[in-house]
Amino acid sequence: MNLKRATDHSTRKAAGAAVAPAPTNGNGHGGNGHASVPGASAYIGDGQSQVGRRLSDFLLAEGLITATQFSTVLAEQKKTNEKLATMVVRLGLMTEEQMMHAQSLHYRIPSVKFPDSIPAEILRMVPAAIARKHEVLPIGRSAGALTLAMVDPTNLSAVDDVAFRTGMRVFPVICLPSLLRAAIESAYENTRAGLASALSEAEADVIPVEETHDSMNLSELRASADQVPVVRLVTMILVEGIQRGASDIHLEPGEKTLHVRFRIDGILQDVMTPAKKLEPAIVSRLKIMANLDIAERRLPQDGRIKFRDASREIDFRVSIIPALFGESVVLRILDKSSLRLDLAQMGFDPRGLEQFQKAIRSPHGMIVVTGPTGSGKTTTLYSALSAVNTPDVHILTLEDPVEYNLPRVNQVQVKDEIGLSFAAALRSFLRHDPDIILVGEVRDQETAQIANRAALTGHLVLTTLHTNDAASTVARLLDMNIPPFLLASSLRLVVAQRLLRKVCSECKERYEAEEATLVTHGYVGRGAGKVTLAKGRGCATCSQTGYKGRVAIYEIMPITREVKDLVLQSAPPVEITKVARDQGMRTLRESALQKVADGVTTLDEVLRVTAE
Repeated sequence: MNLKRATDHSTRKAAGAAVAPAPTNGNGHGGNGHASVPGASAYIGDGQSQVGRRLSDFLLAEGLITATQFSTVLAEQKKTNEKLATMVVRLGLMTEEQMMHAQSLHYRIPSVKFPDSIPAEILRMVPAAIARKHEVLPIGRSAGALTLAMVDPTNLSAVDDVAFRTGMRVFPVICLPSLLRAAIESAYENTRAGLASALSEAEADVIPVEETHDSMNLSELRASADQVPVVRLVTMILVEGIQRGASDIHLEPGEKTLHVRFRIDGILQDVMTPAKKLEPAIVSRLKIMANLDIAERRLPQDGRIKFRDASREIDFRVSIIPALFGESVVLRILDKSSLRLDLAQMGFDPRGLEQFQKAIRSPHGMIVVTGPTGSGKTTTLYSALSAVNTPDVHILTLEDPVEYNLPRVNQVQVKDEIGLSFAAALRSFLRHDPDIILVGEVRDQETAQIANRAALTGHLVLTTLHTNDAASTVARLLDMNIPPFLLASSLRLVVAQRLLRKVCSECKERYEAEEATLVTHGYVGRGAGKVTLAKGRGCATCSQTGYKGRVAIYEIMPITREVKDLVLQSAPPVEITKVARDQGMRTLRESALQKVADGVTTLDEVLRVTAE
């Protein structure tokens, strides 16, 4: 049976199926006038249509491929692990267009052609990295629904990812792979070009504000900040930071330029260098958005910006300090949609995860997470709270600042200027009937002593500290004048952590290396001789770096009876580390090298982040 007959045959079988209009592309028109099936994703979870047949059964039944051809496809598929549709097209058994129509009929999901243009607000709903990773493109929307063009309609993880990020119901539609890939690059390249265009427009149109004797004309400053080119440029910088998955946006004044950099996966990357004349207007615009004093340029200021990008509301924590050549601005991006509070996905090894889960379900005691700034400590603690946050538990947190709002958790922001310090607030917490207390950071002796007292009086206390490894935490707390016998009784678990960049999944390449290469740096060899490692060759998804995303590594030290004895003796960290390792603790370096052996990251990245 040829494809045309298959089309007619399948259309008759699909007669009477419930169909709803597709979401529009933002201009009131659908992508190409096709209809969309509500809840289509429910039909495609395992590569089956709603009538229960697999795609291979459909192709065979409709005579689109023969049994002999199918056997060839299966044999080849075992070698490459590619999708059936991709294999059939690659082997020349069907064209891309024929396969697209066949999938459309089988899954009863419409096929589409792209509209002439896709509004920027729709493109911003799905970041470029996600679009490239899953090979999807948002092309239309209506109330609560998003039309998503896909190469593989059985990719439910893509549908779920987009639905989670946008908070909208997703309507999958099928299109030609070659067209979609080209459309993704074109669409997101245009948004990148929009940033360059906004910069060019601002530099051409904005008139510099005159500065006289360290002061500026306030009315001119406000007027320049409200100019359309400046507003557009600042908005584009924020949007670009969100789309590229940056954690921070840096605006750093030089003598003759303003440097804009994004911190992506822990590494700063240059984005642009606007002309110096734009600096006062850009900084003033950010101050206005954060409700700060635009006239104050001599003292540090902190604020917060609430920014709506498509259907997401994203917070920016703003920090401004006076520097030699102007005001330096850092914006921390707090995107709730990117926060994953699932301990199983954090990077723990099975044994470490079991130890951590056991500790956070203890009725009392102190759990300390340690590491440098930006090592993911807050995410680990929030994930722990999410795991134990049930209606029968009262949770209080004390943070500086509160980064994310957690449901059914009473979160308190430290305000030193009015006397609401960590120690003062923590004393009040003990009278507020908590079961679990999270202290954002133990910064001083008084806070450490109150937290320890809370852990001894029936509360579970989770907190953070800045030390290099787990064993050093004991020495640091003893240095804060907590008596050894009290610390030994209260401390339950110490977790040291770091974040490693992951090899980009889009351009990952496997290669063989000598196991001795890893053993030299502390890897426990298995006598295999050769190990299969991974590296990224660089692509558009990872901005040619070879890395995309990060994974945590952990050093988990339970306070066993033997470790308690060492704490009572105020033993040095090296002795505590030795006993903990004898009991099975894996150091940060060992955890990191295991990620290398698993093909998650590279040896260079491990050597950059961890110490011997």
